[in-house]
Amino acid sequence: MDGDHKKTQKRLYTNLNTYRKMNLTLRIKTALLLFVLCCGYSYAQDCSFKNYNWDEKQTKPEIPAKYKDEKEAILERNIKIELVPGKNGALQYYLSHEKIYINSDDAVERNNRIYIPYGSNENVIATKARVLLKSGKVIELKKGDIKEETDEERGVKYKYFAVNGLEKGAVIETIFILEETPELKGRTIKLQDEYPIAKSEFQLIYPDHLVFRTKSYNGLPEAVITQKAPSAKLNTLTVSDTDTPALNDDEKYSNWNSNIKRFRYKLDENLANGTKNLFSFKEFSTNLYDRFHPEYSKKDQNAIADFCKGIAKSSDLQEQVWNIENKIKKTITYKRYIDGQESLQDIIKSKQANQTDILRLYIAVFTTMGVENNLVLTSSRYKVAFDKDFESYENLDELLFYFPSIKKYMTPLEVEYRIPLIPEELAGTNGLFIKEKAFAGTKMGIGEVAMIEIPGADITHDIMDITVDFSKDMENPMVTSKIQFGGYSALNFQPIKDFAPAENYKTVLKSIAENYTVETEYKTLTTTNDGVDFIGKKPFIMDITFDGKDLIHKAGENYLFSVGQTIGKQMELYQENKRVLPVEINHPHSYTRKIKIILPDGATVKNLDKFNMDKTLAVNGKTEAAFISKYEKKGNEIIVENTEYYNILNYPMENFEAYRAVINAAADFNKIVVILNK
Repeated sequence: MDGDHKKTQKRLYTNLNTYRKMNLTLRIKTALLLFVLCCGYSYAQDCSFKNYNWDEKQTKPEIPAKYKDEKEAILERNIKIELVPGKNGALQYYLSHEKIYINSDDAVERNNRIYIPYGSNENVIATKARVLLKSGKVIELKKGDIKEETDEERGVKYKYFAVNGLEKGAVIETIFILEETPELKGRTIKLQDEYPIAKSEFQLIYPDHLVFRTKSYNGLPEAVITQKAPSAKLNTLTVSDTDTPALNDDEKYSNWNSNIKRFRYKLDENLANGTKNLFSFKEFSTNLYDRFHPEYSKKDQNAIADFCKGIAKSSDLQEQVWNIENKIKKTITYKRYIDGQESLQDIIKSKQANQTDILRLYIAVFTTMGVENNLVLTSSRYKVAFDKDFESYENLDELLFYFPSIKKYMTPLEVEYRIPLIPEELAGTNGLFIKEKAFAGTKMGIGEVAMIEIPGADITHDIMDITVDFSKDMENPMVTSKIQFGGYSALNFQPIKDFAPAENYKTVLKSIAENYTVETEYKTLTTTNDGVDFIGKKPFIMDITFDGKDLIHKAGENYLFSVGQTIGKQMELYQENKRVLPVEINHPHSYTRKIKIILPDGATVKNLDKFNMDKTLAVNGKTEAAFISKYEKKGNEIIVENTEYYNILNYPMENFEAYRAVINAAADFNKIVVILNK
């Protein structure tokens, strides 16, 4: 699948919010859904938009003057969701009606496939698509135009309309109606896009004995609730916006999903039976704790005791947790969608576990070995940011363990991680911590929302020690580099050795080395601390030697030495258009670099003052990012040292230019050339 189609597919599935990941710990029992929807509302009802259609009389594109010069624009986006109770079950119907104005060759290429949005838990009730050309010709797409393709990266099949005859100035109009399982625990609807939207509207139609909690973000108007005729016993919740500007998602170091206009809702009350605060964190925490802290049978107790005998004991709690994590991840294969095992004994014997089973095993081992822990549920800050003021099960999609006495986290599912490293998108956001409390001798789970701290810049600390020796040959110095990658930097490399064939691993190492050898063939390359046994414990170390002739260019009697290139290629942050989004980085990180230049007797050097650099960024009066470089000359040796660090995840818009200056300072250092002369 090419890049434009991937982008279109991503946008479609993101905006329609239908391709969703199911989490076994968060599934709501069908019986509960039926009870909530049908209580006080027992008769069957048809979906109110089952016969929804476009305007058959419209055959030519109608483009508002404001959008005629746009390369692509969404003229209209309507989303409707209706909850339909009945004697034989409760369903949710989802309608998407969209009109897209196509006015560039890129837009034509990007939209010549219209993806049909449905997931495994949905039925497609209606799919319609047509193209309105400037000439007045209408191309209506039929079922025979639907094709199928596979996303090889994720192993997922997609169906799409193949659009022929699309041209600039046309409008693509689509209608999809899906039948789904009701979603009451929390859902986000996105009403902003990479392209401007002339008019958008979201409607939730539901029985009037239900009460929903809602929240709008980033300037989106709040919801308005209206009631149909009393006899219909239906309410309609409406959120609408006009002239929504485009928000590009390609700004580097940003979080698009957190900054777009969006709307959240969840079921909060059922007036028919008087229940309130439905799907609350309190109820969730109690139920989940009880589920994972049962009374263990004698057989399970013995199985866990035997399993723990194979785990090395340590008085250092972080080391002890690392040993537990390493044992489970190396002996039990996690498979998300396999059937659950009956007992802990069966999990250990079969050596495979789904999400629920792996949590059962971890908690049983922690309990047996006396390791205090909290189960933490959260969501990716890059997808659906956790809002501590809006309780929604939508934010309880990812899992961590927290160890209060050492204030460190562990991820139970990702096999390549080890404490203290966790998926970076799950840190720097809030999470629901399920803590054990005792009341009158009875233990129970209490949920508390708190910030999940990410390992600091001292953890992801890269250290470079470089020597460039001109003493034997001015035109071909010997370069020796020792590079230590720490934390998340090391995590990029360390697991590869254990999961890739040996020849592939050599190729990977070569490609890494090329970044620090100016793509010159190295003379020697050795690595230390590669493999999962060192993740979270020791840095990944790479030692390289290579001839530096490609760093030297002769100009008359002078030698131009591109010394800055020895630190490897550096990211440069360009900003052609006005910056819109604040900066958000993946994780705090820091660099320490030392370059020793050894000159032959009598050699001189110019431009050393270029090594003196000082770029800093202060947030709330505290320096949180910096690039500082200096040098000193001792006899025939020149020592250059610089430090670079980014201590926090978020830098406000008013700090953007200062942030850009810091990050570009490394790129500027990379371009430094000094002049040598014998």
